[in-house]
Amino acid sequence: MDFNVRKFATDAGIFFSRAVQFTEEKLGQAEKTELDAHFENLLSRADCTKNWTEKIYRQTEVVLQPNPGARIEEFLYEKLDRKVPPRPTNGEILGQFMLEAAKEFGAETPYGSTLIKVGDCQRRLGGAEREFLQTSSISFLTPLRNFLEGDWRTISRERKLLENLRLDLDACKARLKKAKAAETKAAAVPDFQETRPRNYVLSASASALWNEELDKAEHELRVAQTEFDRQAEVTRLLLEGISSTHVNHLRCLCEFVEAQAMYYSQCHKYMLELQRELGSCSGDIRCPGSLDVNCLPDRSPTDPSAFLPLNSSSPLERDALQIEEVQPPASGTRKAKVLYDYDAADSIELSLRADELITVYTVPGIDSDWLIGERGNQKGRVPVTYLELLS
Repeated sequence: MDFNVRKFATDAGIFFSRAVQFTEEKLGQAEKTELDAHFENLLSRADCTKNWTEKIYRQTEVVLQPNPGARIEEFLYEKLDRKVPPRPTNGEILGQFMLEAAKEFGAETPYGSTLIKVGDCQRRLGGAEREFLQTSSISFLTPLRNFLEGDWRTISRERKLLENLRLDLDACKARLKKAKAAETKAAAVPDFQETRPRNYVLSASASALWNEELDKAEHELRVAQTEFDRQAEVTRLLLEGISSTHVNHLRCLCEFVEAQAMYYSQCHKYMLELQRELGSCSGDIRCPGSLDVNCLPDRSPTDPSAFLPLNSSSPLERDALQIEEVQPPASGTRKAKVLYDYDAADSIELSLRADELITVYTVPGIDSDWLIGERGNQKGRVPVTYLELLS
């Protein structure tokens, strides 16, 4: 091993002088070269871009792969430069289990045949998820990781070099200032009442030495200033490239949204097909609460009514029932005491306050867990469990 002692000593001296300069600046004992406002804004914008890109990247990884063990495994394979082995998605595993269970129970039984249909749907959902994960990793995660591990590391390295050159520049300025002060002191007019002529010779020699030191300090300052300006320009160009990075990340973000929309659209399509198959299955046994979805019109994935539960009514159907149009029966009204406070969930319900008395009655078609309640001119549905019916 070739160990250069002189180079090591020089590097150690430079490091020590920079540390001293940095400490004196922090203590306010030395001046610091300030960067211009535009450069400071570029640095602040770069730091902000790095911090938020890192957070978005990490959280996107969690969204795409919630299992931390799987993420660690993928990270190790990547660092070892080896291909990640194919891993089935949870939907594909569930679908495989359902298909194997159907073989055991018998494909001709109602339960077995339904397991086959549901299992096949789960496998297709898992396949769509796999495609979405692959597409998102390539189009979104990879560019973010390339920025953090490539461009940002280059920017950080150049910024560190610029900071070191700034410390060297400020140290040269301090040495020049010290040399000028010493040269001025040495060049002061001697006292002619001095009885020792030897001091005149010593004063002239010291002045010559400080003149030489002053020239050396000025030369070092010019060199340091040139190196600092050159590095500042290089760093500035890299920081201005953050704007193009934002443009690239915007394009990748749009591709991620497109992939996510396509994935959910496929899932919605597969589930509608499964509902139709289960709704049209023959036999005496039907899925509890299922509707005949064959008569349902095809809806866009963006239609909110397409995602309503099977046993719920649409907002249009609920709005069709106007509480104001419900007339109390000729007989059957009763008084009820409110046991607990209740806040109405929508406009067709009536808010209640504990211990108040209201009039209640039932109407045809209303759920057995609800009654129509009246309080003065106010009317609405009220839950039976919040009431004590009075005789």
